[in-house]
Amino acid sequence: MVGNMYYLICFDISDNRIRYRAVKLLKGHGMRVQKSVFECPGLTEKQLLVLQDKLLALVDQTTDSVRYYRLCKACCAEIEWTGPGKGAQNENFAAI
Repeated sequence: MVGNMYYLICFDISDNRIRYRAVKLLKGHGMRVQKSVFECPGLTEKQLLVLQDKLLALVDQTTDSVRYYRLCKACCAEIEWTGPGKGAQNENFAAI
């Protein structure tokens, strides 16, 4: 069984009210690194599935999109950025 994983979750949500609800939900699972991008370390597969179900229920599938990127430990070590911010918090997840 795979342990906790690191996910990058990005969204494009057109309605302000729905976007606010999505942000509130995602803040409970990770760190906001850009306006529509969250780094979510330490999610189990079950937690991810529950989060996906909740986001799916929020968004308008004809106009909105949410993307989930699973990152391995080696990938997290290679993350680069410019400007303020911290590196990936990857100490609590398993590599597959």
